[in-house]
Order: sequence, then structure tokens, then C-alpha cells
Amino acid sequence: MLEQSTQTGIAIIAPSGAPLDDSLIGRGLQRLAGQGFKVHSYYEADAKFQRFGATDAERVRQIHEAAHNPDVQIVMALRGSYGMSRLMPLINFDLLANSGKCFVGYSDFTLLHLAMLQRGRMSVAGPMLCDDYIREQPVEYTLQQFKSCVSNSTHVVEFETGTDQEVLVQGKLWGGNLAMLTHAIGTPYWSEVQDGILFLEDIGEHPYRIERMLLQLHFAGVLNKQKAIVLGNFSAYKLAVHDNGYDFNAMLAYIGSLIGVPLITGLPFGHVSTRASLVVGSDAQLKVVAGQASLHMHYTL
Repeated sequence: MLEQSTQTGIAIIAPSGAPLDDSLIGRGLQRLAGQGFKVHSYYEADAKFQRFGATDAERVRQIHEAAHNPDVQIVMALRGSYGMSRLMPLINFDLLANSGKCFVGYSDFTLLHLAMLQRGRMSVAGPMLCDDYIREQPVEYTLQQFKSCVSNSTHVVEFETGTDQEVLVQGKLWGGNLAMLTHAIGTPYWSEVQDGILFLEDIGEHPYRIERMLLQLHFAGVLNKQKAIVLGNFSAYKLAVHDNGYDFNAMLAYIGSLIGVPLITGLPFGHVSTRASLVVGSDAQLKVVAGQASLHMHYTL
């Protein structure tokens, strides 16, 4: 649980992609303020560079300044997309880890979660300003999950799953975007958990690409070291006629035949509007009974 002295300060940084519509940023900042946060925005529309929120150097500066700011307790990413990979050699991760800040985001932000995990620090795989807070009709579940998560030392996510087996496991919760995790393997930025609960999501990846990335994790010995693998949303792909029955479920059945670890589907997480907040590095318990799953997290942010 974060220290709740007066108002909790939250900084918005642009570590990756630029927003698609700058006119909506004000709405998002107001929504955060409406949740009781004192907002510090480091994003500047005039600083956009190519597809990115700013140049590499400027984006690193934003991250470091937010980490230094004594009035900030939470640092939230403006948007995902792409860009964090370019910054990894430039970021002072020891500064971030020692700052005591809670870093929040998902998708491209997965690399920062790994860096915090590597240094024994927890972070939150959760909402970003775009588009969770800029929507005309915000999703209350997503916003309340985040508020509850950063205001407490325990957090629960409950969901329905198509898994018919009963599961009860405990382990460190970790994971994120599948493409970013496989991207990090074999680099100085990879951080692996054994006997953990691994959560995964992705977007715009055909099932064969998901399979290929899961096989990479499997061949690297990652999957069979876990207590359970929890799958969020995998959306925005298109099957082809020549797939001939090969779809997401067929792919999962194949992966399941290779590993001896429970594969749990249905986690409300990923590139979807209804998104849970998950504490990366927390002590977690996953329970599945009669198609109902609950993920309990215990942590100190």
C-alpha cells in the first residue's frame, strides 16, 4: 500500500508511443484528478518525435525526473505501442528501483516491469492514460481496479475460466505482454521467476505466432518452471482459410500437451477495455474451482 499522507501524486510520462489524439489528454488528466490523485504531467505535445512521445533522450529525462520528484508516488505511462526497447540502455533503473515510486503500465511497459523485478521491486501492470482515462465512457472496473490496487496491500481479481480442472497454487506473480517477454530473453533485461504464476497477453498476433513465442519460452525452460500460466486477452488477429481448423484453442491444446503446468484462460487483462490491475512481483495465490478463478495478491508498493 502506498503512503496516503495527503493527495497521492501521480506522474504521467511518455516512454513509448505518442497519443493518437492530443485533444483528449486533458480529459484523462481530469479523470485521474477526480480519483483523488494530484497529477503531474511530463508529456508535451510539441515534443513528439516520429511515432514516439518525444525523442529518446527526452523520454528518458521524463522518466528520471518523475523518479526524482518527491511529490510523486506513482508513475504512469501515457501509452504503450513501441519505444521502451530503445530506452533500456539509457534508463537508470537503479534510480527507479530506489525511488520508492510505483510504476504503472502494460504492453510495451513490460520491459520496465522486468527491470523492476530484476531489482526486487514491485510494479503494477495496469491502466495507462491512453486510452483508459481518455475514453468518452470510461470503464469503471478498470479505473476502480487500479485505485483499489494502489490503495491497499492486498488485491483480488476474480474471473470465469474455461478450465475444467481444479487449481490451487501460490507463487510470485509476473509476466505481461508475450512479445515483449520473448523479446527480452537472452538480454541483460531478462528477469525470470521460478515457481511463479506467469500471466500473458498480446494483441494482433495470429495463433501460430503466439505458439511460436510460447515455444520460445518453453524451449528456454521458462514455462515448466511455473506453478501456473494465466492467459489474458489475445485479440485483433484474423484466421485464414488455410488454417484449416488451427485456431487459438487448437494452439493452446498443443502447448498444453507439451508442458506440465496448468493453463488458465479468461484473465481480464490485455489490450481490452475491461482490465484488471496486477502487481508484478507480489506474493499471489491462484484458485480455480468449477470454472471460477480468483487471483489474490499480497504486496508492499
